[in-house]
Amino acid sequence: MCRLIESIKLVDGIFFRLPLHQARVNMAFKDLFPSYKAINLTELLSNQEVPAKGIFKCRIVFDHTPQFIEFVPYKMREIKSLQLVETHIEPKHYKFENRDTLNHAFAMRGNCDDIIMLNNGFLADAWYSNIALWDGLNWCTPTLPIIFGTQRAALLQSAKMIEKDISKEDLCNYSRIRLFNAMIEFGETELDINSLIF
Repeated sequence: MCRLIESIKLVDGIFFRLPLHQARVNMAFKDLFPSYKAINLTELLSNQEVPAKGIFKCRIVFDHTPQFIEFVPYKMREIKSLQLVETHIEPKHYKFENRDTLNHAFAMRGNCDDIIMLNNGFLADAWYSNIALWDGLNWCTPTLPIIFGTQRAALLQSAKMIEKDISKEDLCNYSRIRLFNAMIEFGETELDINSLIF
């Protein structure tokens, strides 16, 4: 049976975007484990000894039942350069524990700190992050990321960015790029588009 992951940001005892994580868990159960009741994250986490201070990644591994939960102290990686990498990875609405295809793409980064995956001709994601590009008016995120992240969902719901198909040829229309995920807030990692290496 396949195993999935939810990585939830925990700051000083407060979980971030828990309803959006729950929505993704519900979708995974509906699609993959339809004969089981979805894990209730609020109930599950209320039974854990949660660190009261600091920034942690709460990592929940599960299939039709929770497998294990861990709280890992979090420190954001510094990213200054990005390698554009061609991939053909099917977009997923939830996160699988097995990241072999993503790790294979990351191995092609050369001397860069991270990658931007060009999936079937269009920009998709970084290795562990969703992305958004600035066109002078809007932050635009690829219509089809590899992973449909929870912060991405929150930003779209609040109209802080829009979805758009972005090809390699379109990059000249953008000046900045942001990487973000459940742990990295929108704007914490921002680079000049020239940091992209083709």
